[in-house]
Order: sequence, then C-alpha cells, then structure tokens
Amino acid sequence: MSDVKEAPGKLRLVGEFVNTLDLDDDSEGLARPADLAAWLAAHGLAKPDIEVGAADLKRAVELREALRAALLANNGGEPMSEAVIATLNRIGRRARLVLRFDGSGEAVLEPVADDVDGALGRLLAIVHDAMETGQWPRLKACRSDDCLWAFYDQSKNRSRHWCSMESCGSQAKARSYRQRKATTKPAQT
Repeated sequence: MSDVKEAPGKLRLVGEFVNTLDLDDDSEGLARPADLAAWLAAHGLAKPDIEVGAADLKRAVELREALRAALLANNGGEPMSEAVIATLNRIGRRARLVLRFDGSGEAVLEPVADDVDGALGRLLAIVHDAMETGQWPRLKACRSDDCLWAFYDQSKNRSRHWCSMESCGSQAKARSYRQRKATTKPAQT
C-alpha cells in the first residue's frame, strides 16, 4: 500500500490520521483513549501528558471518518454529506479555531482549545491550509471499498484512484474485467 509520506508539510499528518484505521489488515490504531493520546503526542499535535477520555476518542474517530469521506470526495466519490460537514463544523467549533497573525503579518488558523479538541483543531487547520495552497485535492482515499487508505496523488493530472496500482488498482481492474466477461453473452450460432 502507498502511504502519505509524499504529502507536503503537515498535510501528511491528516493522511496518517485517517490511516490509523487499516481496513486491509483490520487493525484499529485508535482502539483506546491511550492510543489517541500517544498518536497525538507522537505527531506533535498535543503534549505528551494530554488526558484523553472515551468521549474524546469518539470525537477523534468521528473526525477521522469525516476526513476519510472528504478524501473520497477528492477522489471522485460522493460529495460530502450534510452529516460529514456537520461533524467537521462541530469539531472546528469545539477547537475554537481563530485566525491569528504572526510576526511577519501572515495569517494562521489555529485552535484556542488546548486539549484533545485543540489537537483535532490543529488537524482541521492543516486541512484549511492545504485548501488555501491548492494541495488538498491531491490527498485522497483509495476507491477500493475494502481499503480506503489515504494517499497523496502526485500524478501530473491528479488522476490516481487507488493507493497502489499493484494491489487495489489491479484488483479493481480484474473485477471489472470479470464482470464484463460475465455479462457478455456468447454469439448465437
């Protein structure tokens, strides 16, 4: 499977966050609150001593799946549903995202919250920045229903559909071929 290391700057963190659920291996990287605390701290989104409860974990998983839906939309899938948009907006409000200007006069979107909500807000701020720079449409989720792995599309025309042509892409093409063959009736003699 391809990963998101090709994503520029902090955008790779969004892909890595989405990839904490690996459908291919059936492994959940955020199974417990302690897993979320460790992930956020390891990725510089929270302090190492951050306290995470069950409700925090639930919100983080909701954000992860809302981001996955956004990445599927980036890959030609269904547009984001109202529920997904509501989740992103709710988590952004909880993070109390505000626009701040740094010493050089650059505007930065960052959370006021300093807990799990702030860490999740930092992920949303990264998404915002990627949208502003035009990098966001290149972060996608694999079209394979049993994969949905986040990847960064570096192709010139932004046409990649699968995380890896060798695995998901070739499987999808083989399925399509078998379906076409099954529906093609032999000619009558």
